[in-house]
Amino acid sequence: MTRQNTDYGYDIQKVYLEMMLTDAETFVRCQSVFDYKTFDRRLQESAKFINDYVVEHNAMPTFDMVNAATDGALKHPGDLMENHYDWLLQEFETFSRHKALETAILKSADLLEKGEYGPVEDLVKNAVQIGLQKDLGTDYWADPKARLEAIKDKNGQVSTGWPALDRKLFGGFNRGELNIFAGGSGSGKSLFLANLGVNWALAGLNVIYLTFELSENLVSMRVDSMTTDIPSRDIFKSIDDVEMKVKMIGKKSGAFQVKYMPTGKNANDIRSFLKEYEIKTGKKVDVLLVDYLDLMSPIASRISAENLFVKDKYVSEELRNLAMELNTLFVTASQLNRSSVEEIEFDHSHISGGISKINTADNLIGIFTSRAMRERGRYQIQLMKTRSSSGVGQKIDLEFDVDSLRIRDLGEDEEYQEFQKRKSTVFDQIKRGNSIDATETKQDPSEGDTVGKIKAQTDSTKLRSFINNLGGDNV
Repeated sequence: MTRQNTDYGYDIQKVYLEMMLTDAETFVRCQSVFDYKTFDRRLQESAKFINDYVVEHNAMPTFDMVNAATDGALKHPGDLMENHYDWLLQEFETFSRHKALETAILKSADLLEKGEYGPVEDLVKNAVQIGLQKDLGTDYWADPKARLEAIKDKNGQVSTGWPALDRKLFGGFNRGELNIFAGGSGSGKSLFLANLGVNWALAGLNVIYLTFELSENLVSMRVDSMTTDIPSRDIFKSIDDVEMKVKMIGKKSGAFQVKYMPTGKNANDIRSFLKEYEIKTGKKVDVLLVDYLDLMSPIASRISAENLFVKDKYVSEELRNLAMELNTLFVTASQLNRSSVEEIEFDHSHISGGISKINTADNLIGIFTSRAMRERGRYQIQLMKTRSSSGVGQKIDLEFDVDSLRIRDLGEDEEYQEFQKRKSTVFDQIKRGNSIDATETKQDPSEGDTVGKIKAQTDSTKLRSFINNLGGDNV
């Protein structure tokens, strides 16, 4: 009894009832979807008697009682083990859904003739959603220590590989979360996702990179540079070196699978691919990178792709639900709109598609960049939303190596730290130099008296001059 049945005739339905009669707990778990009318007409009387008896007496009837009251002729199936009941639960769930769909299809015929499409959709939707509630949730009071340790082990935070960002997130990203990096066209969204993938793979996690825009070859070549430190322009000149380094690093790393999907695929397509991958490789997926959210479609085909707010709402919610279902870390990217160009601060109005993605995301991170910044090896990111910390609005400086395409934590760079100290010192000097001491006095023409005043005036030209002399690109 391990294979799922596909024939729901009289004999298998009789087995369902016979097994239920042997275990009250199993019947109670099936009761939420139990409908005697879905059984073969020869078994409906027995099914109704069993259900009515349990409702009235809060106990299971015996085989003799059922057979005496009905013509079911049910027999005890013999010794059963735990896995047999697991099979029954799975089987009965599928059987109930199958019968509900049959009923929905029969009822839909008349509705379709009348042009009443809404009720048809509801009938099919309700039938598909039929299922047993296998998880009763968390008994909060039962075992706090075990509960917290389980959270720590199962949903523990995953370091991003960038210490400065980890500190702002109180440790990193969590499994079951949807995290979004938002940037304008050409800002490096794909580079960020690939760098995160490399960070995690090198840390031993199994990573899937789904690309909806770039080819598998282009993504893989970028990762070649990131893992080997061989400039992308020299990859073809150094094929042997690339091969040696990639294979050597791969032996000590987690999986890194790059998969191209056509634009318009949805969360169900992703679910199918991940399950197929795990079956064929035997590897549990730890991280999914989706490049990128805006190129996906919602599962419901009736939603217009032109309505960005509705489309993105459904896509982001479906992705997050999938991340929770699979207990996998999901990271994707999204487009900033044109109003974000040249801005030095991002807010929710700059997100393409609007507030729907923001509401769904666990962490939303904006990418600041320009061609000049990249040429000087600089990126900056801003926490636009986070559920796990209070760091909203804070910015983090990152280092970009144009040759290897690697993005690293700039906060660990000694030269940069020294620059930050110098910059702080200069700002302090400017503030002191442009403040008048409170003890100073000046004649006030309107009052004719001498009063103490503080005048804090900032010369913007002087400020910019100081910063330019320092090379303050990130200010």
